[in-house]
Amino acid sequence: MFWLLAVLAYLLGSLSFAILLSRLTGMPDPRMSGSGNAGATNMLRLAGKKLAILTLLGDLCKGMLPVILAALAGLSLQQQAWVGLCAVTGHLFPVYFRFRGGKGVATAAGVLLALYPPAAALAACAWLLTFYLTRTSSLAALIATPLVLPLLAWQRPAALLPMSMLTLLIVWRHRSNLRDLLAGRERHF
Repeated sequence: MFWLLAVLAYLLGSLSFAILLSRLTGMPDPRMSGSGNAGATNMLRLAGKKLAILTLLGDLCKGMLPVILAALAGLSLQQQAWVGLCAVTGHLFPVYFRFRGGKGVATAAGVLLALYPPAAALAACAWLLTFYLTRTSSLAALIATPLVLPLLAWQRPAALLPMSMLTLLIVWRHRSNLRDLLAGRERHF
């Protein structure tokens, strides 16, 4: 059951709501415009609030759903976390879109929400506060994502290894943002 859910999670994670919504509405491919990222932040820049919110909700749900299914199937917490990591990996490297996806923050938030809601709430608060103070989405993601690991280590140690790998993937996907932040060139809202 674990492997079936892991593959299903990857395939579900590969559905890029930013790309699909762009195609449905005649908007430009988000990977070719704006920041080049297939995610909610770039959709906000390119297509406005409505499509950005729909992208965010779709990405959250594709992180939550596989973890909830894994829990309902009776998989251990660690297996649920691995299934969630597969969903995020699908978002980062979608099989349907030539392996060019987003940065995984919203999908990871969905995974956290399903695994341990207090960690998701902490990450959301950290993201919102950082964004409010800096108006920089990438910095907010880079602060919020690793912040939840100590809470997970303390409350859900079985999920720590897959969630640590998830954090490393998200930081790695933000490497160009890190360079731009350090050089003072990062985009602000």
